[in-house]
Amino acid sequence: MNGYVRASLLILGLLLLGSLLAPAMSARQASAADAGDEVAGTEAAGTEAAGAVLLLEIKGGIGPATRDYLRRGLKQAAEQSAAAVVLRIDTPGGLDAATRDINQAILASEVPVIGWVAPEGARAASAGTYILYACHLAAMAPATSLGAATPVSIGGGGPGIAPDPGQSPEDGDDGADEGAGAGDDSAMTHKVVNDAVAYLRSLAELRGRDVAFAEAAVREAATLSAGQAHKRGVIEIIAADLPRLLAEADGRSVRLRDGEAVLGTRDRPVVTVEPGWRFRLLSVLTEPSVAYLLLLIGLYGLIFEGYSPGAIVPGVVGAICLLLALYALQVLPVNYAGVALIVLGVVLIAVEFAMPSFGALGIGGVVALIAGSLIMFDTQVPGFGVSGQLILGIGMASALTFAGAVWLAARARARPVTTGVEELLGASALALADFDADGRGTVRVHGEVWQARAAVPVERGEPVRVQALDGLVLRVAPVGERPQPAHAQPGGER
Repeated sequence: MNGYVRASLLILGLLLLGSLLAPAMSARQASAADAGDEVAGTEAAGTEAAGAVLLLEIKGGIGPATRDYLRRGLKQAAEQSAAAVVLRIDTPGGLDAATRDINQAILASEVPVIGWVAPEGARAASAGTYILYACHLAAMAPATSLGAATPVSIGGGGPGIAPDPGQSPEDGDDGADEGAGAGDDSAMTHKVVNDAVAYLRSLAELRGRDVAFAEAAVREAATLSAGQAHKRGVIEIIAADLPRLLAEADGRSVRLRDGEAVLGTRDRPVVTVEPGWRFRLLSVLTEPSVAYLLLLIGLYGLIFEGYSPGAIVPGVVGAICLLLALYALQVLPVNYAGVALIVLGVVLIAVEFAMPSFGALGIGGVVALIAGSLIMFDTQVPGFGVSGQLILGIGMASALTFAGAVWLAARARARPVTTGVEELLGASALALADFDADGRGTVRVHGEVWQARAAVPVERGEPVRVQALDGLVLRVAPVGERPQPAHAQPGGER
């Protein structure tokens, strides 16, 4: 049974490790593909010259890794006295805390920041809208969109920014009293929405952009195409490629923290700021699916070490994965009730191996594991949920593992008894010497030497059969003799 437990936990650990490596490899391939894309015009990636234009990119969900990458890029731009920073945006949204940190860095930047929603087909949804409004100059490529900036609440992690189709256009100030009467949740929703409206409106007023759309984007999850945004004064430029963007931006005046600045971007060399190893590491660790798998690998690794003391590797790997998971969870919007359910589920499944309950503990563990996985992250926040297929796969793997333990326990229960008194009765034995006049002697049965007593003479080497057990003395009779009723005798020696 212990061998099966170790094998099951090892297989489950390998499955989890494979699931962990898959998104990392996909992300690496995607990063390599993006790095291979060439920007038409005068882009000279890798050169570091004063007066160049630095190109940064927001792609995918906005989180702690994106925040650190942009901070580093803006700091590099200031140190190199760059002419401007182009922030290419293509995001479905992200975390509120990371978004506000990014905007603070943009507002405090000594170098003009041009927000550019590109390439064609890209979007600056939700958190991307806030960032675009914060930029000194806003631009979009054709066939792009922005908006849908209604915040959503994340259990245990504070508000995030994501579309909320359920918010009606009338849910403005007039609906505040009605919302307050609906309960604490409704009141909190109005507080969060009103705070987001004020925040985006302040950015619009600072940059001289359409305030009405800023409010509609939050309250009504309104969206605009590039052409509509340009007509309404939400953006200043429509540019399909980087050279055109730099040409259109050239000569425009923007307001920095220290005063006005005139952009000189035409024919400037472009330096692409590539994400460093820290960004890539943070991006992988703060991917919710990866954090989820790290947590499971850590728990199962420590449990495996407990079942196999001295194996060392499972314990070391489990401890490292668990610490990495805890780091990721403290920077992600996590519902800690979900984390507690996952831990409970893994513990119940592990206990099922140690003391089989014929499914009671195992079923409870699988249910707790799946329930915790579903509520651990808020799937309404774009890019920060765990896929249902992954949760289903983990649940099925755990269910099959504990089902195997239940099957083995049931099989062992139905197996014939191979130890104890029941196993000795009727067993064949061999006399090791002639029995004495009192019918006492020794026999070998199942490789063990026992004291024996017989009612008839028994010679050395004669086969006998065990009829009964009197204490520690076997009652035997020659093979072929009718068994006599067994009467327990006190005492006896082995």
